[in-house]
Amino acid sequence: MTCLALDDEPLALQLLASYTRQLPILSPQGFFNNPDEAQKRLSAGDIDLLFLDIQMPDISGLQFLKKLTNPPIVIFTTAYAEFAVDGFNLNAVDYLLKPFDFDRFAKAVQKACDYRQFLNHQKNEGATSLFVKVEYSIVQIPFDDIVFIEGFDDYIKIHTAGKPILTLLSLKNVLKLLPAQRFLRVHRSFIVAVDKIKYVRAQKITIESREIPVGSTYARALQGVLENA
Repeated sequence: MTCLALDDEPLALQLLASYTRQLPILSPQGFFNNPDEAQKRLSAGDIDLLFLDIQMPDISGLQFLKKLTNPPIVIFTTAYAEFAVDGFNLNAVDYLLKPFDFDRFAKAVQKACDYRQFLNHQKNEGATSLFVKVEYSIVQIPFDDIVFIEGFDDYIKIHTAGKPILTLLSLKNVLKLLPAQRFLRVHRSFIVAVDKIKYVRAQKITIESREIPVGSTYARALQGVLENA
């Protein structure tokens, strides 16, 4: 897995260089203290993992990440624990609080590897499950178990036959990971499993014991699915 590091502290970069070279799975591609140079290297699009400091003099790591159009997997490295929530809201796979030892570093890299594997799995058209991040773990949810998905501001709630699962993901992005023939967005806040629909009446879907509204902009697509069912 190719990796790159951006940090304004030379000693921090030296430590990352030492740690990355101890893990055969990693292929270091550069250790930068200049954000512009790091961004230029990232623009090649061949970096899998970015170790990113947050507190830097010219631009914060959070701002740097937001500027990237196609960011790699990110592990934040910082001395400031108060930025952890912001980091995870940007879908960072882990957050290394300085000073961190090699064992903690290796665990973060393993999370990144697991995350990369599940992203690759999601791209497979023959996939039968959805993989999502839940706190510090990756959870597998079979498509057959999903009843409907409810969207909120910063996260979604995946309703299954068991306990609902919360994850930081938008409805728009989760829809890309679901087979189009099985799942349909019917409202700005809802995606439903087509085979779980009991009936549709008065612009409302009954699915299990829940009534879900049908948005006007999604009604035609729903009608088309029902007619071809």
